Amino acid sequence: MQIIRGLWNRPHGTPDSLRGCALTIGNFDGVHRGHQAMLALLQSEARHRGVPSCVMTFEPHPRDYFAALHRKPELAPARIATLRDKLEELARCGVDRCVILPFNQRLAGQRAESFIQDTLIGALGVKYVLVGDDFRFGAQRVGDYAMLDAAGARAGFDVARMQSYEVHGLRVSSSAVREALAEGRMDDVAALLGRPYAISGHVVHGRKLGRALAESAPGRGDGFRTLNLRFAHWKPAASGIFAVLVHGLWTAPLAGVANLGVRPSLDPDDVNGGRVLLETHCLDWPAGLAASLPGGEAYGKIVRVELLHKLHDELKYDSLDALTQGIAKDVADARAYFESLHTRTHRQTTRDRI
Repeated sequence: MQIIRGLWNRPHGTPDSLRGCALTIGNFDGVHRGHQAMLALLQSEARHRGVPSCVMTFEPHPRDYFAALHRKPELAPARIATLRDKLEELARCGVDRCVILPFNQRLAGQRAESFIQDTLIGALGVKYVLVGDDFRFGAQRVGDYAMLDAAGARAGFDVARMQSYEVHGLRVSSSAVREALAEGRMDDVAALLGRPYAISGHVVHGRKLGRALAESAPGRGDGFRTLNLRFAHWKPAASGIFAVLVHGLWTAPLAGVANLGVRPSLDPDDVNGGRVLLETHCLDWPAGLAASLPGGEAYGKIVRVELLHKLHDELKYDSLDALTQGIAKDVADARAYFESLHTRTHRQTTRDRI
């Protein structure tokens, strides 16, 4: 998938090679099943016209921008996915191009008519535009489907609107995904997304405190070692302790237990202090895995962590001993979850054979 960051800072305008596309516009946070249905329709229309499919999205989220502008952080939506994960899902859905527009003062103040003329027609040369049933655009959100459709009739591009997507009578939306994540209903999240909820990224350095907790002997560093990923947004839709699967380190996914949040038991001098981290402890470290990693460490590796089951919210422990005991219980609970999962899978397989 071709990624285009911005459209107006190019010295000679938009190259002709980027003009002409079937376009949809939105934040696409989570790339849920409703988004996926829209992207499938977009690709069908793009193939019919012989042009690339293109998604226009924004960074930051427009509501993030206005929350910061008005100094009301509570107005910012919880973020389902990082930009990295959103782009990966868009590519997995078969999108040819993604235009990322910086949502700033210029874009927030752009008149709806100007957005159509300068961006959709002038910069992208759209042949087809697909929007959701609640789509609004332009300064003060005055632009709507009727305005876009009328402009398309004048300028010669088609405009279509897709109604909401439902699963078992439930409207699929980013808001519904955020609500399910906040409540820890991970099975519902997977049903809304069409896949398990996951976070990916490079493994980064931390304080290396976990490896010293419950180590077999002083200096061994074989305690609760963790793989640390930064969640590049201050307000994740999910938080707490989860049973997880780690992909990208070994030939098979590794079961683990993870903390997603701000680590309230650590001091503010933590190297990642103030940042949201996903810290994952693999329950078992396969023989040979360390030898396959540079220096036996996973730093710099890109891994994907699937959050399958929430154990509890983040807790604040008063001492390292209490933290060690808390992690040990989480490890035991995660092992019990995977054992029950294995048992249910075995029973289902047996029933299918019968």
